[in-house]
Amino acid sequence: MGNQYVEMGLSAPVNATWEVTFKCNLSCIHCLSDSGRKRPGELTTAECRQVIDQLAGQKVFQFNIGGGEPFARPDFPDLMEYAHEKGMVTCISTNGTLIDRDIARRLDKGLVYIQVSLDGAAPESNDAIRGQGSFKAAMKALDHLHSRSIEVSINTVLTRLSFPELDKLHDLAASVGAKLRVSRFRPSGRGKASWSDLNVSQDQMADFSGWLSQHLGVSTGDSFFSVTTEERRSLGLNMCGACKLTCCVSPKGEVYPCAFLQDPDFLAGKLPRDRFGDIWRDSPVFASFRELEIKSCESCHRFDLCHGGCPAIAFHTQRKLGVPDPGCLVNCVTVKSMEKFEKHVAKTAMAAG
Repeated sequence: MGNQYVEMGLSAPVNATWEVTFKCNLSCIHCLSDSGRKRPGELTTAECRQVIDQLAGQKVFQFNIGGGEPFARPDFPDLMEYAHEKGMVTCISTNGTLIDRDIARRLDKGLVYIQVSLDGAAPESNDAIRGQGSFKAAMKALDHLHSRSIEVSINTVLTRLSFPELDKLHDLAASVGAKLRVSRFRPSGRGKASWSDLNVSQDQMADFSGWLSQHLGVSTGDSFFSVTTEERRSLGLNMCGACKLTCCVSPKGEVYPCAFLQDPDFLAGKLPRDRFGDIWRDSPVFASFRELEIKSCESCHRFDLCHGGCPAIAFHTQRKLGVPDPGCLVNCVTVKSMEKFEKHVAKTAMAAG
């Protein structure tokens, strides 16, 4: 059925996440890839160009670039310019600390979107997660980017520390001409150790669902389809896109279903040694994800809104796939948070009607 999906669906992903290095000048306590130092085996400049050639040749529309910190690679601006020459759009996730006026000027010339990471609306809240001085440096980057014609978002990971700051972060983004994007915290990388301390409670997740329904301009990608309400349905995916619409390439060229499942069990191939088209079409790992079903969720009245939620969180918390997202607000909640969630759903349904 995996090959059948490719024949009936997409011959290549719409976008691919590419983590270009493990190197990072920060040590965020929730880092999905446990970044810090450059590691042996990272792709050379020439190999990176081959990766770009392969994905551009397969008509992949967009690179979602991450790391590590992409700008910690000295050749990164050149690689992005090369991708733009190939007609690829690049969405770069960065901590912002290495973006100066010259970098902003170079970014202004390409098909580029920037996400600057902040986990609080002030130094006290942000730096507790991202490190001393990181808030001030990120704000400087936002100023440099705002002075250019570059589309910018502030990206915030939803945690117990950032949850109380959502309104302030929303206002902060608007003040620098940026949008706000909220990503879901997942227990991968250093996030495994901080999961129990930082993951939001079920009541907070229920409140966040209501907050999202009142802030339709805030983007989430596919992070929160398990808690989304009907009015946000057209704003993003209602299912996991791994191996169907997207995949991930590691700093070593390893190909995985998504950035949160960079585990040996999910290794599908290695670039540029293997041909990307062959991996996408023929990988048993990718075929298994296309066939993945969460049977226990299919009778749920919200199944068409989330299709079982995030497999990565299910895997990291339960060490298996095919089970419901543990953050689901229908299957795994307190009575109090379920009442909150259903109240949000009913309220927004009445407003829409």
